Amino acid sequence: MVELNNVDFRYKRNKPFISNLNLSLAPGFIYGLLGKNGAGKSTLLKQIAGLLYPNSGECKIFGFQTQDRTPQMLEDIYVIPEEFDLPAINLDSYARRNAVFYSKFNRDQFRKYLAEFELDADKKLSTFSYGQKKKFLIAFGLATNARILILDEPTNGLDIPSKSQFRKIVASALDEDKMMIISTHQVRDLENLIDFVVVLEDGKIIFNRNIADISGKMAFEANLKGIPEEEIIYQEDMAGRKAGIVENLSGQDSRVDLELLFNGVVKNPQKINAHFTK
Repeated sequence: MVELNNVDFRYKRNKPFISNLNLSLAPGFIYGLLGKNGAGKSTLLKQIAGLLYPNSGECKIFGFQTQDRTPQMLEDIYVIPEEFDLPAINLDSYARRNAVFYSKFNRDQFRKYLAEFELDADKKLSTFSYGQKKKFLIAFGLATNARILILDEPTNGLDIPSKSQFRKIVASALDEDKMMIISTHQVRDLENLIDFVVVLEDGKIIFNRNIADISGKMAFEANLKGIPEEEIIYQEDMAGRKAGIVENLSGQDSRVDLELLFNGVVKNPQKINAHFTK
């Protein structure tokens, strides 16, 4: 369980960057953390990982205060940042040096993930492309079996086949004891993967709903022509037509268009959220 209670955070003497933020995340789910540049996504992830500390309020994971950074806490959280430096050693050497910090690290799983990502364990990391290095970190992170896996822009640098591999591997690695928090601008890369959508704007949570609720309440239309205005929740111009979000009157689950949803939430969070209280 991740719990942030009334968290305020500021950089030096600036005004609060995160203000009175409350958030609870439970194991067994994949959370998509969405937001514009500067919304506070990376800062929030660092709070959860214990890399930044609240000025007030508290942040706990599985009962540990994150700012204490105890070994028992740290072995249960793994962060894959957007930017990173890796040593000029082969993949097996990296695993031997770093697996000791994770008591549940599974070498067989690590080898399996490397094979699925088509990575040669005997090659040096310095010879890999950015996308290959990213796949290596994902493989190692999953093999730690940490209960919290944080991924910041994990699909940056991945080609289309690798993105498909990523979704398949991540979905298969989740179990009821683990949670994953994925922060991204590439919202379409998360479709059919995440269980909850969390949107951050100006250091505040403006939307937090599970995919089942969203697909049951809303339908996403590529062309709104012929749909009555009173059924339209959000609309935007798109290549000579209007696309948007409408009331789901059929009662059947619809495919969630994360890009449309994100745009609608950012532009009119009150109207989007109000639809869930009807």
